[in-house]
Amino acid sequence: MNILSIESSCDETSAAIVCGRNVLSNVVATQIERHRIFGGVVPEIASRMHTESISQVVKQAIEESGLSQSDIDAVAVTFAPGLIGALLVGVNFAKGLALSLDVPLIPVHHLRSHIAANYIAHQDLKPPFLCLMVSGGNSHIVEVLDYTKFKIIGRTRDDAAGECFDKAARAMGLPYPGGIILDKIADASKADMYKLPHPRVEGNELDFSFSGLKTAVVNLIHNADQKGQEIDKPALAGSLRKKVCDMLIENTLKAATLTGHKTIALAGGVSANSELRERMETLCAKRGIKLYYPPLNYCGDNGAMVGVQAFYEFESGNIADSSLNAAATLSIDYR
Repeated sequence: MNILSIESSCDETSAAIVCGRNVLSNVVATQIERHRIFGGVVPEIASRMHTESISQVVKQAIEESGLSQSDIDAVAVTFAPGLIGALLVGVNFAKGLALSLDVPLIPVHHLRSHIAANYIAHQDLKPPFLCLMVSGGNSHIVEVLDYTKFKIIGRTRDDAAGECFDKAARAMGLPYPGGIILDKIADASKADMYKLPHPRVEGNELDFSFSGLKTAVVNLIHNADQKGQEIDKPALAGSLRKKVCDMLIENTLKAATLTGHKTIALAGGVSANSELRERMETLCAKRGIKLYYPPLNYCGDNGAMVGVQAFYEFESGNIADSSLNAAATLSIDYR
């Protein structure tokens, strides 16, 4: 089954052609340079750039797949969650395309597709397993019970891990996208030079809270600035990265113990973080846990992961009609 899939939830316009878990093409048009001058994503600009790019991106994805439009069996699209204006560009384009091709329209949840990015590189990965889903907007520990059945057992109560990285990086004067730059400069640093808090959440030991950690970094920078002191940016980046990874790893391994899962996957943009990968590999190996994570080119937003998840959504009967609308927020375990 050849699925043409579209992703436009934030600042990447992407389209892909997939057949099951096999990627025939994957085209991504990034908006990073345009948003860099503002230090973050501007929703209105993102929507306009999706509108400008989407036709060409879809055309290129079809050409690079070696298929023709008549070979497409279904159209899939990210419909939630994300920036509402950006999502609407993709959803409306996909609805029109599915109608013109007379093929089914498959709605795909953005976080589900991030988890599905693991299926592309790891043909042996099958549910059930535990997944740490970490990105700029979400930080979840999810039980993947089946390809379309999910149970959230831990989540952030405030900021996401990626948001903590990005806003701290901005306060440090690092260019957008800050989380990636922060990860790079942290490699040459002392990770214990700055003492940062380790927030914990009452009521659910598997939940996260990154807001206080982000605020602690911002306050540290402001206090140093007021005193005319220099901040060691690599050391602060290393200290923050270590603390965020401490929190993510601690809760994920605790969840594995509580649930009995012996397979863990990482997903989302923050799954590209070098320290998170290295430490999880070491600790999972010691505990006899199999660890999976996507290749770096599939950690960010892309159409291929949407198409792979769409295959399983289609098999489960999740088909939309022309009334499909975008949603800025929607839980991964929606029915």
